[in-house]
Amino acid sequence: MIDEKGILFILSGPSGVGKGTVRKALFDQSTDLRYSISMTTRNPREGEVDGTDYFFKSREEFEKLISEGQLIEHAEYVGNYYGTPRQYVEKTLNEGKDVFLEIEVQGALKVRENFPQGVFIFLIPPSLEELKDRIVNRGTETEDKVKNRLHAAKEEIDMMDAYDYVVVNDEIDNAVTKVQSIVASEHCKRERVAHQYKKALEDE
Repeated sequence: MIDEKGILFILSGPSGVGKGTVRKALFDQSTDLRYSISMTTRNPREGEVDGTDYFFKSREEFEKLISEGQLIEHAEYVGNYYGTPRQYVEKTLNEGKDVFLEIEVQGALKVRENFPQGVFIFLIPPSLEELKDRIVNRGTETEDKVKNRLHAAKEEIDMMDAYDYVVVNDEIDNAVTKVQSIVASEHCKRERVAHQYKKALEDE
């Protein structure tokens, strides 16, 4: 039997592009992916649940985790920390299960340093105008914060070259289908399958 480690999939993109919506729709369908919940110091938005959408931490709690090396990555974005707990990700991958991260762009680039074998998916809006509308329609941001997020989004879109795949989030179902196709194709990649077979043969 081939002992295959799980694959780490990272969904990222500018704030307001709909990462959380796509991730929830993906996990509402039958999937073998395991979701790694991120931590953040920002306040919960309406409907968000601690331990389901994010682990909401105080700044002091978050900085303690950083000092203890308990995060794969962390970044400060528009005044708040975001990060990924290390233990769950490594344990799940070693059990042969795929792990799915939904994180900000800065965090994704840091994950790439620690897990270059991960699969990085960049979610983009159909246009910057639509991205602005999505951020404004949240109703949770001041005018200054909307401007800051749009400025950051333009810089983040310039980082697209650091990703393996790009998915346009025009319609949720279309975006989910494309992400599912990426997951399936990665499991069929010659390099991945050949590596596992060669490893199994060496162990004979």
